[in-house]
Amino acid sequence: MHETSAGGLVIDGIDGPADGQVAALIGRVDRRGRMLWSLPKGHIEQGETAEQTAIREVAEETGIQGSVLAALGSIDYWFVTEGRRVHKTVHHYLMRFLDGELSDEDVEVTEVAWVPLTDLPSRLAYADERKLAEVAGQLIAKLQADGPGSLPPLPPSSPRRRPQTHSHTRRRPDDSPQPQPGRRANGCGQGP
Repeated sequence: MHETSAGGLVIDGIDGPADGQVAALIGRVDRRGRMLWSLPKGHIEQGETAEQTAIREVAEETGIQGSVLAALGSIDYWFVTEGRRVHKTVHHYLMRFLDGELSDEDVEVTEVAWVPLTDLPSRLAYADERKLAEVAGQLIAKLQADGPGSLPPLPPSSPRRRPQTHSHTRRRPDDSPQPQPGRRANGCGQGP
């Protein structure tokens, strides 16, 4: 079985000095009770491109809006669920923070937080995502030095034609609060 997802590394302050740049991360508690910090991501739905999914999933899992600037890369891995072996591919994008306030309202997320870019290597739980954070740092430096035109073009992405068989069910309350425009908050809970 194969699943495809997309997500993003949303940066606030991307045009400013490096010490003011922060990234939105999500935290989930694993089976051992440890908080694992990662990038927001989720399944590509029928009719969506990977970029559209990244924007939607970031909004659902963090409460903030972002715009896609460049591809960071893809991660693929295998796992077993419900007795089935699944090969999963996740496409990640560098994103600019546009609007909203961090919120951990998504049932799959325990906490959300703005984390300084310099802290990503010690905060991100997965080595593959730490490598993507390094790529993001290089792309941000290129963006600041040479402008948006210097970023590599996005790879072609077409809308998903068939529904995916998901390894888990997702529920989202209909009465989720809407983000407040124009503000960035430090997230919910203690943070990382």
